[in-house]
Amino acid sequence: MNDLTVFNSSRGFRDKDFTETGEKLLFCVVSSTHPEDRVISYLKYMPSEDGRWGAKDHRFSRAIQRYTIPSLLETIDILRSRYPNYLFYSDVYHIEMSGVPVDSVVKHYMPERKLAEIMSETPRDPLIDKLIDLVEKLSGESGVPAGNFGVTGSILLDIYNPEFSDIDLTVYGYENSKKVKETILKEFHDRSSPIKRFGNSESHAWCIRKSREYPISSSDAERILERKWNMGIFRGVRFSINPVRTEEAESYGDRIYSAIGYGKIRAVVVEDREAIFTPSKYVVEEATILEGPREVDVREITSYEGIYMDIAHEGEEIEARGKIELVEDKLMGETYHRILVGSLEGAGSDYIRILI
Repeated sequence: MNDLTVFNSSRGFRDKDFTETGEKLLFCVVSSTHPEDRVISYLKYMPSEDGRWGAKDHRFSRAIQRYTIPSLLETIDILRSRYPNYLFYSDVYHIEMSGVPVDSVVKHYMPERKLAEIMSETPRDPLIDKLIDLVEKLSGESGVPAGNFGVTGSILLDIYNPEFSDIDLTVYGYENSKKVKETILKEFHDRSSPIKRFGNSESHAWCIRKSREYPISSSDAERILERKWNMGIFRGVRFSINPVRTEEAESYGDRIYSAIGYGKIRAVVVEDREAIFTPSKYVVEEATILEGPREVDVREITSYEGIYMDIAHEGEEIEARGKIELVEDKLMGETYHRILVGSLEGAGSDYIRILI
């Protein structure tokens, strides 16, 4: 683990960055839209003498056990009882959420910088060799420069274990992400490629696990997995690809979100461009209210649950259950509604289903 350094960043905080605090708490950044004085993020790793991550006197355990809302709520409970200064009430989202005060950040971990550092260093262990090979393969096949990739997760933090850690990559910008997506889908169809989908046993286990963790059936999970291009196996190691928005996004406070109830709708996707990012946004039309408030103008289904990232395409009908929010768009001078999937209030009951 690197020594703590005074926070100094030449860019803002982006999705899948990490921050470290004086207590050595490691937070994963969510989205690229933040208050001026906070970094919206969730607690992922905590110091622990018997932790599986790290080495010697710098060992960590995972604070969030699964990427689900119930697990996220557990991390909020930890913060509330031990580190309440990392919780705040958002006047934009109108909920209590976790976020590190900017003046509490002692180190800002940036995936693209870490990857550049790794690719210039020797010696390397087998996991790092595979990481570099995967980046070079994706870069070469897609035409996306290696400098537009990054590495996040335990490798970014220098607490990985070559025996069990995965490779979690970032790719920056919509066009770059689209090219990488096209490349991976092509590689999946090439039997000689080292980039592969999950095998039968891994796929079955994934679907069973997701049907237990989320309010979806195993057949729903199978349909989602068929469309999951951003994860797979590379030379025996699991990998994930995390597209990160670099194009100008809304500023914190440009849109205000207020809960008006909970509901379920069916709608047709008319734009899926931003479904590739976190949060994933599907622009919809022809919304039919199945449950909840009736007099609503639902134009978006937005998900913070990674499982629903980029799973539905334009022209397809989907069903979603989540928090119904009134959106006050200050830039456009209009109001409408959205369904938020992955709300804290939903406590794991939100979902998106593809209706085909």
